[in-house]
Amino acid sequence: MKILITTDTYSPIINGVVTSINNLYRELKCKGHEVKILTLSNTGDEKIDGDVYYLKSIKVGIYPDTRIINIILQNGLIKKIIKWKPDVVHSQTEFSMMLVSKYISRKLNIPHIHTYHTMYENYLNYLFKGKIINRNACAKIIKVLLNSLDSIIAPTEKTRDTLVSYGVKKPIYVVPTGIDLSRFKQELSLEEKQKIMSELNINRQDRIIAYIGRIGEEKNISELIRLMPDVIKEIHNVKLLIVGGGPYLNDLKSLVKKDKIEERVIFTGMINPEEIYKYYKIAEVFVTASFSETQGLTYVEALSSGCPVVCKYDPCINGVIEQGKNGFSYKEKDEFAHYIKRILSDIKLRDRMSKEAVINANKYSSDSFARSILDKYFYVVDTNRESSISVAKLVNPKPQK
Repeated sequence: MKILITTDTYSPIINGVVTSINNLYRELKCKGHEVKILTLSNTGDEKIDGDVYYLKSIKVGIYPDTRIINIILQNGLIKKIIKWKPDVVHSQTEFSMMLVSKYISRKLNIPHIHTYHTMYENYLNYLFKGKIINRNACAKIIKVLLNSLDSIIAPTEKTRDTLVSYGVKKPIYVVPTGIDLSRFKQELSLEEKQKIMSELNINRQDRIIAYIGRIGEEKNISELIRLMPDVIKEIHNVKLLIVGGGPYLNDLKSLVKKDKIEERVIFTGMINPEEIYKYYKIAEVFVTASFSETQGLTYVEALSSGCPVVCKYDPCINGVIEQGKNGFSYKEKDEFAHYIKRILSDIKLRDRMSKEAVINANKYSSDSFARSILDKYFYVVDTNRESSISVAKLVNPKPQK
């Protein structure tokens, strides 16, 4: 099968959408399919890099790293993709590349399937500070966009339910995003662990809890920082490791300074994706207070690394975090320090949770993810073919004998 994946954002940018695309691309190629990725150039320049086609783009200031296509219909790379004749187009974002996907889909009469990765109602503050596009307007826009497609993939039931509440009528399939589990099951040598800890000014006796991911306001990392004094009262040698980069980094550093806990909070900045697993291995507990996840790939990454999770409750974690087995979810803020203390003060509990975490994560393999997506591809392609045959018969009925 020839599969076209489109996205507004791609490597070298690092985020959950890019990770999902890379995992899907790799697995589809391993299964013998032809796959091309059509995206926007983060430098603005048009180029081809293997199976990745980068379109000319211009930067817009709505949200960090946001770009839009420069020219759509007369673009040479789009013409090359059309000449390639994919069997299905799978869009991953709702901006320029969704429009390009619709154009290609209609031009070739092929099905257009879409994965809804982002809960935009949590990002409205970035869009003109929420004054022009509010939640109701956002829902109406998403409803119109998605109802014009063949089918939608939602990473969780929470996402599906949200889309249904918006009025989306097209088929919605729940397919949890998979990750490359082998990356996070790598062992970290004691020597390398000590080297990283030394570079970060972490002592051997320090107890490390870590947030790993994008540093954006919607990730609610500020709540973790504000809760640290309560954790410190319970575990005197605890430190919070914040791993990653993003537009909210300086704000968080200012908050840490204001709360006078500079010695207890460590910022690493952006880390090479290939090195991320090392920080899960250093952490004793993965923590997050995010309220903007559609699935939460970092939760699964932590679990596959054998790192128990303490997170703010969100419907997206149903089935991922099993209370008391591979981690804890908190609803009240005073529960956060309580759960951290329970894990860090009980070695047997943490070891048991670590083993459960690895077992639980196995169901989120990138192989299972790709197989589920392929099933949807074959279904929409077959349905589209049958529909085309039916239309052809109506337009050109056989003459009566």
